Amino acid sequence: MDLTPADTSGSNLIIHEPLCAVFRKHLKVLSQKYTPERAQILDTLIQHDDIFEAEQLQAALRDMGYSISKATVYRTIKLLQDAGIIQRIALDADQAHYQLAYSTHQETLLVRVDTNETSRVSIPEIDAHIQAYCDREGLTLSGHRLHVYATKN
Repeated sequence: MDLTPADTSGSNLIIHEPLCAVFRKHLKVLSQKYTPERAQILDTLIQHDDIFEAEQLQAALRDMGYSISKATVYRTIKLLQDAGIIQRIALDADQAHYQLAYSTHQETLLVRVDTNETSRVSIPEIDAHIQAYCDREGLTLSGHRLHVYATKN
């Protein structure tokens, strides 16, 4: 996973709504604070919107000049998962992988169970069916994620 920021010209934290608000509300229920470190972790995940491991996230934060401890990264991942902002995805049994639960684009991910390789694939027919369903239900599609698990015959 490449966690290189899309725009490295500025280092200002960009607050993303409504995920930021969802996370703040979740933390408030738990009587926890929305710290600058937690805000930067969430912002980094939103900017990159890709599958990640905790170690990759910490390395990306360090590469961007942020000194956030491994413990803070792991605790924040747990809080984000409990808030429903990120989800754990099944790629392999040995390492936890996560991604944002929300997406503003349409994405189908092919996961090779036999090799643990992942690749994005385009299946316009599925995208069309999802769009048609939303249209029938009077909904505006803002994005979707689909994971296809397969092995070689």
